[in-house]
Order: sequence, then structure tokens, then C-alpha cells
Amino acid sequence: MSKQHCLVTGADGFIGSHLTEALLAKGHKVKALSYYNSFNSWGWLDTIQENKNLEILTGDIRDPHFCKHLVQDVDIIYHLAALIAIPYSYVAPDSYVDTNVKGTLNICQAAKERGNIRVIHTSTSEVYGTAQYVPIDEKHPKQPQSPYSASKIGADMMAMSFYNAFGLPVSIARPFNTYGPRQSARAIIPTIITQIANGVEKIKLGDLTPTRDFNYVKDTCKGFMAMAESEKTIGQEVNIASNFEISVKDTLELIKKLMDSDVEFITDEQRIRPSKSEVFRLWGDNTLINKLTGFKPDYTIEQGLEETINWFTKPENLKNYKSGIYNI
Repeated sequence: MSKQHCLVTGADGFIGSHLTEALLAKGHKVKALSYYNSFNSWGWLDTIQENKNLEILTGDIRDPHFCKHLVQDVDIIYHLAALIAIPYSYVAPDSYVDTNVKGTLNICQAAKERGNIRVIHTSTSEVYGTAQYVPIDEKHPKQPQSPYSASKIGADMMAMSFYNAFGLPVSIARPFNTYGPRQSARAIIPTIITQIANGVEKIKLGDLTPTRDFNYVKDTCKGFMAMAESEKTIGQEVNIASNFEISVKDTLELIKKLMDSDVEFITDEQRIRPSKSEVFRLWGDNTLINKLTGFKPDYTIEQGLEETINWFTKPENLKNYKSGIYNI
């Protein structure tokens, strides 16, 4: 891919900050959007080394006028900004529609008005719900099993409508469960690592039987960039997956082994999703992305977890996480 001027929305977050670093490492110019706040915090972008090719802006994708200003003079938009916590979507669903659906509308409308800028829109494997068959390919039915997944289905369809109606060059990137350094403590892997690192002897958890297709964050970013490099992905919904399934319980046991821990896991009813909302099985088929771009993941689950544990257990990183608080 020739050097481009890239916009990354949600660049202050977990995946967005890693994608920003990966794009800079390839020599691209990056305009990185951080959610506006009065603390002058740029989230995880604060940890990235200064780079002459990096421009950081603060703002809010819920404002259509701001979005039109934001997308000026860029060649491609990686749209990652979203509300992502499933439990919080149970108590504040309206905010998910505003950010995920209307925010995506604003980005696509701005891209259209500024000359049909290429858009890589971020979806989620949660749109599939519990697998009706495995591995899950892109033809699998969408199942809105939480307000969060419903908002992402709406956002995906909004983005795709701009491709169908206006010819906007949109690709839908659908990463399966991504993990790695900087991930929020509301996710299962950081929750376990940080509590073990802080010496907790008993950890409260929800249902451990669901399975997931875990992807190390560097592989997810590699998938995003592979999609951007291929015009064959335009107008396509594309899984970024490892094509590997593991239960939450087995994942936690692997973390215990890697951290040489004897921690005990205890079921906490507060942390169990409503029965019709729990996604019990996710296993992604990565045939399409491999066919269109040649993408294959570089990391096994063991390799990814080792790098993740090494990062979280450094005191300067661990201190940023309140491991004793249940974060919805």
C-alpha cells in the first residue's frame, strides 16, 4: 500500500491505539481522533511515542458538522469509534444508538461529501450471536442478542447502505474477540491477569462455558491493513478471525498456567448475562479474508497471552487498572 493519510476514529482506545502505531510503523500519516474530554487526556495515545506523521485531534463522532471537518484531506478512514461494553448497553442502550449507529452515519456522510473517501468500518463478531453453525462465515444470520450487538448490526447496515446507494467504497471489518496490551479491564482476559498479578486468591466470574475465537491485537490490526490494501474487500463484510475456538474456562486455565497461579474461580450471578443474551459459541471462519487478501494470523493463543501477560504485569501498566472493581 502506498503511503497514505489515514484517519483513525477511536484511536484513543485499545485496538485504535495499536492500529495507529501499526500505520505509523508503515510510514503512513495518521490523523488520530480521541474522544473530547476536559482532562486533555488522549487515552492510550498518551503512551505512543511522538511522531512527525501523527496528528491527534479531540472531538465526538456524534456531531455531523465535526465529522465533516474531521475527514478533510485524508485518503482512508479506519472507523473504530464506538461504545463496546455489552453489560453497559443493558442500562444505557440509547447512548449506543447515538454513538454506534448515528456516529457511523455521520462518518459515512462526511466521507461521501468529501469525495467518496475509502472507509474501513469496524463491526464485531457479536452481531452473529450464538453460532447456528461453525465455523461462522460472513453469511451467518445476524442475531441482536444485546442492545450493543443490535447497535452494531445497525451501524454495519448503515455503512453498507452508503456503498449500495452512493458507491461509497466501504469495507466492513468484523474482528472476533481481540485481546492484548491496553485492553479494558471489563474484558475477561485483562480481568484475570490483573487480579492474579495483584495477588487475588479467589476471582468472581460469570459463565465459563461459552467459547470464543480469540485474536491477538497485532493480528487484528494486520487484518485491518490487509483489507485496506485490497480493493476486493470493497462492498464486503469480512471476518478477521483465527479460525480457532477455545472455551472461556480453558482460556483462564491457560492464563493460570502461564502465570504459575493457583487462583480459584468462583461463579458470580451478577456477572452472568441474561440467558437469551449470552453468546455461547463464537468460532470465526477466516476463509474469505485469506482469499481476498492472503491474511493469516501470526500469533497462537499461547504466544498472544504471553505478550499480554508480560505487558499487564509491568508495575507501570498494572497501576492503571482497578482490578478490585467490577467494571460493566
